[in-house]
This record gives sequence, structure tokens and C-alpha cells, in this order.
Amino acid sequence: MITLHGFSPSGNCQKVRLLLEQLGREYRWVEVDSANGGTRTPGFLAKNPNGKVPMLETDDGRVLVESNAMLFWLAEGTPFLPDDSWQRAQALSWMFFEQYSHEPYIAVARFICGWTALDSPRRADLPKLRERGHQALAVMERHLLTAPWFTGSEYGIADIALFAYTDVAADGGFDLASYPAIRDWMARVRNTPGFVPMPTLAPEAQDLIHRSNP
Repeated sequence: MITLHGFSPSGNCQKVRLLLEQLGREYRWVEVDSANGGTRTPGFLAKNPNGKVPMLETDDGRVLVESNAMLFWLAEGTPFLPDDSWQRAQALSWMFFEQYSHEPYIAVARFICGWTALDSPRRADLPKLRERGHQALAVMERHLLTAPWFTGSEYGIADIALFAYTDVAADGGFDLASYPAIRDWMARVRNTPGFVPMPTLAPEAQDLIHRSNP
């Protein structure tokens, strides 16, 4: 049995939940309110000194952190990770892109819109975050004009990694209307067997997002 500690509105946590569901793996979910200090408790920090979710625990006490590392470990020996070494490297390349060129802008803009006060000084960062986020989306769009997936010839973990925050990019003020290839790819992901969407946001987060992106 795998135990996954996560915050339901987090795209990084949703990645791992989605792969576990699509693999049909049994797991236990432990909700951690990371937005309100849930990852800074002594018990949590003893297992993950970086104080972030998701955090995966095995029955024998091993701990794995970083969402894309979890995807890679869980997908080993499954169709979600290519056997060919070049294709595996290509998948990893997109997963690094997601963490360095995509998530820091699209996910952070979403967090600011949904979890900070309307007068928060962090909101001054939104224009730059949106500019850089659109740059990442443009890179994805160009790729998808010539290939259906990011993992290789088939759907896999690079697609899961990139889908999680792209699917909720509108929460951060990103309009995907000008990215038809991305929208088609997102529809293909949603139609994969075992797909589960991110849980619905709490009403207060929904309200902040609506007021941030009228």
C-alpha cells in the first residue's frame, strides 16, 4: 500500500493521484493543508525536511518526494514510460521543462489568484508570471502541431506532468483560446482510461479566482 500525502488543489499532487488511478494502484490519500502550514509541522518535516507536498510513503517506511520523481518511479515497467532510452530522455526533458519553464509561472499565478488577498503585494508579479507562462504554452503548442503527445508516440508521464497545471491555467488568468493544439491535447488526456479530474476548489478559492479574473 502506498500512502500519498497531498493537498487536493495542487497540480503537483494531482499528477501523482492521476497516474495511480490510471495504473489501478491501491493507495491511501492523506490530505495536508499546505496553504495553512500543514507541511511545516514537526512530524511532516521529520519525513520531508523540504516541507512540501506531495510526499509518497511505502509500507516499509521509504519516503519519496518531488512529483515528477514519483511519476517516473511509479511508471517504471508500464506503458506510461517508454522502453526506448531516447524516448525516455525526451519524456524527462519535457518533465524538466514543466518544472522549470511552466510550473513556476502558471502554477504560481494560479496560487496568487486563489490563495492570496486581493491587496497582496504578490499580485504585482502577475503580469510577468503571465508573460512567462504564455511563453511556455507557446512552446507546447509548437510541439503539439507535429506530435500528439509529450511522452513519445503514446500518452504517458510527461503528458500527466504538463496536463496538471495547464488544465487549470485559467485560474491564473491564462486564456487558452489561442492554443488550439493544446486544447485538443487536453481533450485527448481527459479521454484516457481511468482519468480523474482535480477535485473542486473550496468556495473561498473559487471566489478569489473569479474576482482576480473577471
